[in-house]
Amino acid sequence: MHAHQAAQVIAKNVLAELASTITPGDTEASIVQRATQMMARRGANDTWYYNCPALVLLGSRSCLSVSGREYQPSSEVVGQLNLVTVDLSPSIDGVWGDCARSFVVENGRCTASPSLLEFQEGIAFEQELHARMLAAVKPGMRFMELFEFANAMISAEGFENLDFLGNVGHSIESAREHRRYIEKGNDARLGEVGLFTFEPHIRKTGGAWGFKHENIYYFDPDGQAVEL
Repeated sequence: MHAHQAAQVIAKNVLAELASTITPGDTEASIVQRATQMMARRGANDTWYYNCPALVLLGSRSCLSVSGREYQPSSEVVGQLNLVTVDLSPSIDGVWGDCARSFVVENGRCTASPSLLEFQEGIAFEQELHARMLAAVKPGMRFMELFEFANAMISAEGFENLDFLGNVGHSIESAREHRRYIEKGNDARLGEVGLFTFEPHIRKTGGAWGFKHENIYYFDPDGQAVEL
């Protein structure tokens, strides 16, 4: 657990620092390069997610759902108004971190208090999804039950799930192929895995912007889900 926490802290710290570095002239490619360098300086020189330590999507591609296996960063610039999602997948001695955030850009700068309603609603709803998930999950809940719970919330609030596989997270493992997904038909129980992610990729139905927010969670001895 401590090793996973160390990898996750690196991802979180890089994301927190990254916001102030994003400029109108940045592209997916430049943000990928910067985030990767920032993780390396903190000791995370490797990734578990194919060859994709940082998956950045912005602008016309913020609603794109793509695997790290196929991802290629674009040269589209951030400009004055944008949404930038950054998903980091560091690995330290085979131990994974996995964390994603959405950065709103207005007037050429990242802001935590956006004025555009669609930005406000998307950021707030991601926070609500995580809070409601934390209140609902128990070790005995099945992966498919969390899938159904999350997607019902997403639809009820006028959003849609953008994930190319339709899932909202996965277990944290030591090999990619062993991941168990929060998806339809998976009857494994959450308590069977030590750590799992929750990472809905959503947009307002018919909207232009795709939001991400990802954390790793585990169950404490009392069966309460806790953020790593």
